[in-house]
Amino acid sequence: MLDGLPAIVDVEIEYPRWAMIKRRRDGRVDFVSPLPCPYNYGSIPGFVSGDGDALDVVVLGGRVPVGTRMRVPVVGVLDFIDDGCADPKVICSEAPMSPLQRAGLRLFFAVYATFKRSLARARGSRRPTRCAGWREQGQGPGAGGARGDERA
Repeated sequence: MLDGLPAIVDVEIEYPRWAMIKRRRDGRVDFVSPLPCPYNYGSIPGFVSGDGDALDVVVLGGRVPVGTRMRVPVVGVLDFIDDGCADPKVICSEAPMSPLQRAGLRLFFAVYATFKRSLARARGSRRPTRCAGWREQGQGPGAGGARGDERA
Protein backbone atom coordinates (compact mmCIF):
# COMPACT_ATOMS: atom_id res chain seq x y z
CA MET A 1 0.00 0.00 0.00
CA LEU A 2 2.87 2.36 0.82
CA ASP A 3 6.41 1.65 -0.31
CA GLY A 4 8.42 0.00 2.47
CA LEU A 5 5.50 -0.15 4.92
CA PRO A 6 5.27 -3.57 6.57
CA ALA A 7 1.95 -5.37 7.09
CA ILE A 8 2.30 -4.91 10.87
CA VAL A 9 3.67 -1.60 12.21
CA ASP A 10 4.83 -0.13 15.50
CA VAL A 11 2.80 2.97 16.31
CA GLU A 12 2.69 5.63 19.00
CA ILE A 13 -0.65 7.14 20.02
CA GLU A 14 -0.52 10.94 20.23
CA TYR A 15 -4.24 11.73 20.44
CA PRO A 16 -6.65 9.27 22.02
CA ARG A 17 -10.09 8.61 20.63
CA TRP A 18 -12.46 11.59 21.23
CA ALA A 19 -9.63 14.16 21.58
CA MET A 20 -10.29 17.64 20.15
CA ILE A 21 -6.86 19.31 20.38
CA LYS A 22 -4.02 18.37 18.04
CA ARG A 23 -0.59 19.50 19.22
CA ARG A 24 2.74 19.86 17.43
CA ARG A 25 5.73 17.84 18.59
CA ASP A 26 6.92 20.84 20.63
CA GLY A 27 3.61 20.94 22.53
CA ARG A 28 2.11 23.99 20.81
CA VAL A 29 -1.51 23.71 19.71
CA ASP A 30 -1.68 23.00 15.98
CA PHE A 31 -5.38 22.51 15.50
CA VAL A 32 -8.55 22.58 17.62
CA SER A 33 -11.20 20.44 16.02
CA PRO A 34 -14.84 21.51 16.17
CA LEU A 35 -15.58 17.77 16.41
CA PRO A 36 -13.92 15.20 18.63
CA CYS A 37 -11.83 12.69 16.67
CA PRO A 38 -13.61 9.32 16.84
CA TYR A 39 -10.30 7.48 16.34
CA ASN A 40 -6.97 6.98 18.08
CA TYR A 41 -4.46 9.05 16.12
CA GLY A 42 -0.70 8.87 16.15
CA SER A 43 2.34 8.14 14.03
CA ILE A 44 4.61 5.39 12.80
CA PRO A 45 8.13 6.15 14.04
CA GLY A 46 10.79 5.88 11.36
CA PHE A 47 8.45 6.69 8.46
CA VAL A 48 8.11 10.22 7.10
CA SER A 49 5.15 11.61 5.20
CA GLY A 50 5.20 14.07 2.30
CA ASP A 51 4.75 16.97 4.73
CA GLY A 52 8.02 16.11 6.51
CA ASP A 53 6.27 14.88 9.67
CA ALA A 54 6.06 11.30 10.89
CA LEU A 55 3.61 9.15 8.91
CA ASP A 56 0.12 9.46 10.41
CA VAL A 57 -1.74 6.44 11.70
CA VAL A 58 -5.32 5.86 12.80
CA VAL A 59 -5.89 2.92 15.14
CA LEU A 60 -9.43 1.57 15.23
CA GLY A 61 -10.90 0.24 18.48
CA GLY A 62 -11.36 1.49 22.02
CA ARG A 63 -9.67 4.59 23.43
CA VAL A 64 -5.90 4.17 23.83
CA PRO A 65 -3.96 6.43 26.25
CA VAL A 66 -1.53 9.08 24.94
CA GLY A 67 2.01 7.73 24.63
CA THR A 68 0.96 4.11 24.19
CA ARG A 69 3.23 2.20 21.83
CA MET A 70 1.69 -0.79 20.14
CA ARG A 71 2.16 -3.15 17.22
CA VAL A 72 -0.87 -3.39 14.93
CA PRO A 73 -1.76 -4.69 11.45
CA VAL A 74 -2.25 -2.22 8.57
CA VAL A 75 -5.74 -2.61 7.05
CA GLY A 76 -5.81 0.35 4.65
CA VAL A 77 -4.43 3.70 3.54
CA LEU A 78 -6.54 6.80 3.02
CA ASP A 79 -4.79 9.37 0.83
CA PHE A 80 -4.90 12.92 2.14
CA ILE A 81 -3.40 16.12 0.78
CA ASP A 82 -2.58 18.67 3.50
CA ASP A 83 -1.63 22.17 2.34
CA GLY A 84 -0.36 20.76 -0.95
CA CYS A 85 1.66 17.89 0.56
CA ALA A 86 0.92 14.16 0.48
CA ASP A 87 -0.12 13.18 4.02
CA PRO A 88 -1.59 9.65 3.84
CA LYS A 89 -3.42 8.20 6.83
CA VAL A 90 -2.42 4.59 7.55
CA ILE A 91 -5.37 2.73 9.06
CA CYS A 92 -4.59 -0.04 11.55
CA SER A 93 -6.81 -2.52 13.34
CA GLU A 94 -6.69 -5.95 14.91
CA ALA A 95 -9.78 -6.84 12.85
CA PRO A 96 -10.66 -6.27 9.20
CA MET A 97 -12.44 -2.97 8.45
CA SER A 98 -16.16 -3.18 7.93
CA PRO A 99 -17.82 -1.23 5.10
CA LEU A 100 -19.32 1.06 7.76
CA GLN A 101 -15.88 1.78 9.27
CA ARG A 102 -14.49 2.49 5.79
CA ALA A 103 -17.31 4.92 5.05
CA GLY A 104 -16.94 6.55 8.48
CA LEU A 105 -13.22 7.12 8.02
CA ARG A 106 -13.76 8.59 4.56
CA LEU A 107 -16.46 10.93 5.86
CA PHE A 108 -14.44 11.99 8.91
CA PHE A 109 -11.39 12.89 6.83
CA ALA A 110 -13.52 14.72 4.24
CA VAL A 111 -14.94 16.92 7.03
CA TYR A 112 -11.49 17.22 8.66
CA ALA A 113 -10.09 18.43 5.31
CA THR A 114 -12.68 21.22 5.22
CA PHE A 115 -11.56 22.52 8.61
CA LYS A 116 -7.83 22.07 7.82
CA ARG A 117 -8.33 23.94 4.51
CA SER A 118 -9.96 26.84 6.38
CA LEU A 119 -7.07 26.90 8.85
CA ALA A 120 -4.51 26.90 6.01
CA ARG A 121 -6.31 29.78 4.30
CA ALA A 122 -6.41 31.74 7.55
CA ARG A 123 -2.64 31.21 7.72
CA GLY A 124 -2.31 32.59 4.16
CA SER A 125 -2.01 29.37 2.14
CA ARG A 126 -4.04 28.59 -0.96
CA ARG A 127 -2.53 25.15 -1.57
CA PRO A 128 -4.99 22.23 -1.73
CA THR A 129 -6.16 20.29 1.30
CA ARG A 130 -8.47 17.35 0.65
CA CYS A 131 -9.25 13.74 1.36
CA ALA A 132 -8.21 11.99 -1.86
CA GLY A 133 -9.83 8.60 -1.24
CA TRP A 134 -8.81 5.06 -0.48
CA ARG A 135 -5.56 3.78 -1.87
CA GLU A 136 -6.01 0.37 -3.39
CA GLN A 137 -3.45 -2.41 -3.22
CA GLY A 138 -0.51 -1.64 -5.54
CA GLN A 139 -1.14 2.11 -5.92
CA GLY A 140 1.85 4.35 -5.35
CA PRO A 141 2.05 7.52 -3.22
CA GLY A 142 -0.50 10.20 -4.01
CA ALA A 143 -2.72 7.82 -5.99
CA GLY A 144 -5.98 8.10 -4.09
CA GLY A 145 -9.29 6.76 -5.24
CA ALA A 146 -11.13 9.15 -7.55
CA ARG A 147 -14.58 8.37 -6.23
CA GLY A 148 -16.11 11.34 -4.39
CA ASP A 149 -12.93 13.37 -4.02
CA GLU A 150 -13.25 16.71 -2.29
CA ARG A 151 -12.07 19.80 -4.12
CA ALA A 152 -9.25 22.02 -2.88
